[in-house]
Amino acid sequence: MNNNIYGIDFGTCNFKIFCKSTGEVLKEKNTIALRGKERKMYAYGDDAYAMYEKAPEDIDVIFPVVSGVIAEYEYLQTMIFDYLEDKMKMKVNKAEFVVAVPTTITKVEERAFSEIFTKSKFKPKSVLLCRKPIADAVGLGLDVNEPTGVMIVDMGAETTEISVISLGGIVLSELMNLGGNRIDESIISYIRKEFNLVIGQKTAKLLKESIGSALPNMEEDSRVIVGRDVVSGLPIEKEISSDIIYEAMQANLTSICNSIKTILEKTPPELAKDIIHSGIYITGGGSMISGLDKLFEQVTNIKVNTCDDPGDSSVKGLVEIVSDSKYKNLTFTPKN
Repeated sequence: MNNNIYGIDFGTCNFKIFCKSTGEVLKEKNTIALRGKERKMYAYGDDAYAMYEKAPEDIDVIFPVVSGVIAEYEYLQTMIFDYLEDKMKMKVNKAEFVVAVPTTITKVEERAFSEIFTKSKFKPKSVLLCRKPIADAVGLGLDVNEPTGVMIVDMGAETTEISVISLGGIVLSELMNLGGNRIDESIISYIRKEFNLVIGQKTAKLLKESIGSALPNMEEDSRVIVGRDVVSGLPIEKEISSDIIYEAMQANLTSICNSIKTILEKTPPELAKDIIHSGIYITGGGSMISGLDKLFEQVTNIKVNTCDDPGDSSVKGLVEIVSDSKYKNLTFTPKN
């Protein structure tokens, strides 16, 4: 049996790779730093992300995957093979790849995920794709081959995908261009409007993750941050409370709640019955906002299931899919 198999999840914020031969799951920031007019790759991964919002003018820090699709094909291809072959010393020639992809992307966008490998100099043995909600469900320990309705809400950095799964396929799905990054931008805008204070996206993300809450009147907390005062132009310290972050996030979370309700309204009755029985599953790195499960429960009157390491559920599912022959039907080859 071939052990030279890789399961890959190209997230907007991170890419995750499962290597079957070692049994390891590797994670790196999906970020590239380009330097000069020639835009040559200067750094990538965690090293490039450390430069984000801190780099001089001649260094441009980019994210090669935007809103779930590949925006910088050549740079992404160069990064992934350099990471596997040079940095991790893995054998990629004649390897097999299984790649997680969003459900509602176009055929052209879908092929790009495959061509990253099929059109590389390494000539893989095979490249298969798997719908990301399917990989999420398998990673959560669910048997997606059963005739049972399962609802997955995957909140990523730039998108939120809401899906209903049954018999190994997608029954309903909606891909929203709203994820953790949009919520961070809302925090930036709110703090600027309320306090005349300009902060960066990393600071907004820190506030969201440390004191943010999806529900009001939860445990009061605060954090001191540094930003630039709009009036004086000077850097100042400011204490920000959890109530402020809740107000900043509220509109975006309401949009996600409305989309969940819309999908539930469209779900066939027999599958809806299964979902009420088993609950809604939330996953993805953006789902780690405190109280988010309770908010969804209030809105839908359906229990919500969380998991450990929600950002890794998709790649954990790929681990099972590449390791167990019973999941072979869950993968496919993109059509030309």
